[in-house]
Amino acid sequence: MFLSDSTIVLLILVALALLFIIKAIAIVPQQNAWIVERLGKYDRTLSPGAGFVIPFIERVSYKHSLKEIPLDVPSQVCITRDNTQLQVDGILYFQVTDPMRASYGSSNYVIAITQLAQTTLRSVIGKMELDRTFEERDLINSTVVSALDDAALNWGVKVLRYEIKDLTPPNEILRAMQAQITAEREKRALIAASEGRRQEQINIATGEREAAIARSEGEKQAQINQAQGEAAAVLAIAEATAQAITQVAASIQNPGGMEAVNLKVAERYVDAFGNVAKEGNTLILPANLADVGGLIASAMTVVKQAGK
Repeated sequence: MFLSDSTIVLLILVALALLFIIKAIAIVPQQNAWIVERLGKYDRTLSPGAGFVIPFIERVSYKHSLKEIPLDVPSQVCITRDNTQLQVDGILYFQVTDPMRASYGSSNYVIAITQLAQTTLRSVIGKMELDRTFEERDLINSTVVSALDDAALNWGVKVLRYEIKDLTPPNEILRAMQAQITAEREKRALIAASEGRRQEQINIATGEREAAIARSEGEKQAQINQAQGEAAAVLAIAEATAQAITQVAASIQNPGGMEAVNLKVAERYVDAFGNVAKEGNTLILPANLADVGGLIASAMTVVKQAGK
């Protein structure tokens, strides 16, 4: 079966129409932007979705991802302010914000950002001493981002952040730093031990002082209690003596009381002479035994006057 010439022409036209349609429709993915040139000149930017491009007249020249892109900055050797070599490795995060400038502002914005990040990092490290570079990572990162962001504005790129991954000094410096760290730790250990001994001595002295105060307070209270006890005893004896005298005086006023007193005084007199005889070899007697009655009479006179 043979096709006629008109049929072949029709099939060719249909194929060309399909090819034209396929070439004319551009499907742009999400978070992407395509640059369309018409006859070699920038015409427009296609946003995500379906777009139309005139075949053979227009073409998609550049395709950009609008996502955040991590860029590994190659490791490099930087010289610090105190003339120490430092191996620095970092990573850069950027995002295309203007697809048209990213297409025509630089021949290769990735290489431009990488080179600028390296030169800026060398400049920042060169203004710092070695010890400070380890402490000021945030300052280094922010300085690099600020410098890159100003320059990348013409490239249609936004530099979001820069992070230092590694700071590696030479082996000699590492050994010296390790020795310094060891000495510093030993110093802190000695200081801590001395502080512990000092605190121990303070605690012992404080304890002894408090114990001495407690003992003195106890002795003071004991003396007070003893004095109060002796005073109470003296008072009790005085009260008992007074009560006894009162009872004796009352007994004297009763019938037979005076005779009892005479008898008691005589007994005491005799007992006194008896005790003298027991204690010594010599017995002492009054020259006139008749004076015993006189003494008793004198004592009774005193008792009577006290009873009145």
